[in-house]
Amino acid sequence: MDERWILLLSEASPRGSLPAGFRRAATLLEARALLDSAAPSAFMVDAELMPLSDLPGFFERHPDVAVFILTENEQSEHSLRALELGALDCCQRPLDNSELELALARVRAQPLLVEPARPSQSRGAMIYSSAAMLRVEALVQRAASSDATVLIRGETGTGKDLIAREIHAQSPRSAGPFIKVHAAALPDTLLESELFGYEKGAFTGAVRRKAGRVELAAGGSFFLDEIGDISPALQVKLLRVLQDKEFERVGGTQTLSVNVRFLAATHRDLSTMVSRGEFREDLLYRLNVVTVWLPPLRARRADIPLLAQAFCEMFRARHSRPNLTLDHSALAFLQQQRWPGNVRQLQHLIERLVLLGDSSVITAEIVSASLCEEEVFQTEGRNEEQALPAMGAGSSPGMLSSVRPLRHEVALAERAALSKALAQSHGNRTLAARLLGISRQTLYAKLEEHGIRI
Repeated sequence: MDERWILLLSEASPRGSLPAGFRRAATLLEARALLDSAAPSAFMVDAELMPLSDLPGFFERHPDVAVFILTENEQSEHSLRALELGALDCCQRPLDNSELELALARVRAQPLLVEPARPSQSRGAMIYSSAAMLRVEALVQRAASSDATVLIRGETGTGKDLIAREIHAQSPRSAGPFIKVHAAALPDTLLESELFGYEKGAFTGAVRRKAGRVELAAGGSFFLDEIGDISPALQVKLLRVLQDKEFERVGGTQTLSVNVRFLAATHRDLSTMVSRGEFREDLLYRLNVVTVWLPPLRARRADIPLLAQAFCEMFRARHSRPNLTLDHSALAFLQQQRWPGNVRQLQHLIERLVLLGDSSVITAEIVSASLCEEEVFQTEGRNEEQALPAMGAGSSPGMLSSVRPLRHEVALAERAALSKALAQSHGNRTLAARLLGISRQTLYAKLEEHGIRI
C-alpha cells in the first residue's frame, strides 16, 4: 500500500471498492485502532461521527494526520468551524470515487499537511517579555481595529501564523471565520482551486461545484501564508480579489463578490522579487497597506525562557511526563543560542528533549548534546569548526588527518541510521520513523537534508 493513504469512516461512504490509497473503517473503534497502529496520512470522517469538540484532542493524539470532514453542507457554520480548528477540508456528502481520488492527490502533493499544535498562549497568541515583541503587540492591536490588508513579514519559524490569528481575534470580524491557505504547500493547479473553488466538470474529479477558501472566509479573515511562492498567473487573480473583491471559480464564468479581510505572510524579500520580475509591483502595493515585521528569536532573547517553559509544559502533558522540568542552566544555555530556525526550531527541540530524555530534569548538558546530535543548530563559528585544529606538542599530521569535525561525524552517523531504518522497513517511511523514534515530519526533513531518495 502507498505510504500516503487515507482512512475513511462514514455512514454515507461510497459503496463497493475504494480507490487505491484508501482504507475503510467499519466502526469508530476500528478507526481508532488503525489510527494508532497503521498511521494513515489522513482521516476522512463523517461530521456526525466526530463532534467538533473532539478535534483538538484528535490533533493532540495524532499531530501528523490530516482530517477531512464529510458534511451535507461544506459552507455551513459547522464546516467553517472545523476548518478553523485545523481540519484540512470539508467535503460534501455523498462522495464518489473521483472525489476520493482528488482528496488523495491533495495528500500526496505535499509532505506534510498538518502543522504542529500550538502551545497554550499568554497575552493572546503571543508569549513574550521583550521590548521588540511589545512593539509588535502594539502594532497588532492598531491594525486589528481596521479592515486594512496586513502583510506579516519575518524569517521562517518566527510565528507569522500566530500573528495573523491574533489580528483576526482582536478585529471586528472575530465572530466570522478565519480561513488559511499555505501557498507553498500545494502545486499551482491545486492552489487555484483551493483559493477560488471550482465548478462541476472543471477537471477530472470535479463532479460537483465546490466553494474555495476565499469564498468560505466571507464575513471573516482570509490568511494566505507564503504569498511570495505563488505563480505570476495566480498573482493576477489575487490582485483582482484584493482590488475589487471579485473572482470566478475554476471552470466558471459567474463573477462572485466576497466580503473578506485579507492577511498575508512571507519570509521572502518581495521588493527584491519585484526588481527581478518575479512578483507584481501593484500586488505588493495592495498587500503592503500595513506591514508587521516579526523579529527573529535571536533578537528577542528575553522571550526564550518563557517560550521554552511553555513548550515544556505542553509537551510533558502530551507525552505523559508530568514531573519533567527545565533547570536554570538549560534555560540560560538556550538563551545564548542563535536559533536560525527561530521559535519553530526551539519548539521541536523541546519536544525531542521531553519525548526522548531519560532524566526528569533537562540540564544544559542534555540540551547541548541534543543540539549536536540532531544538527538543528548552527553556531556562529561554523567555519572555524570545519577547519583542522593547529598541531600541538606530541601530535602528528597523521594523527590529525583522521580526525574530522564532530558535526561531520554526527552527520555521517545520522545518514547511516536513516539508511539502515529505510532498509529494514523496505522503504516504508512511516515504519522507518517509528524505528528511529522520530515523527514522520522529522524524517521527511532529514531525508531532504541528506539528499536521500527512495
